[in-house]
Amino acid sequence: MNDYEMMFIVKANADESVINATAESLKEVITSMKGEITKEDKLGNKELAYPIKKELTGYYFVYDFKADTDLVNELDRKAKIDENVIRHMIIRLDEE
Repeated sequence: MNDYEMMFIVKANADESVINATAESLKEVITSMKGEITKEDKLGNKELAYPIKKELTGYYFVYDFKADTDLVNELDRKAKIDENVIRHMIIRLDEE
């Protein structure tokens, strides 16, 4: 298993329950496929540097987790098809 970090932005104009449900659904993908979340941060509502899909603000989340390649591919796929996620990025953390 490798260490990864995922940052994603959820539409700010959605209800708080929808925002939390979106974050939980992505977290569930990690845990259901035997990944391990080592750190999670809810950074809150922030202004975007530039408009994305006509959105000016978004809720930022960051998850650090351990996973294999299949889990990362599935997590990327789920984030792409979720209409509430306006942007996401998954990076592999370097081993130190």
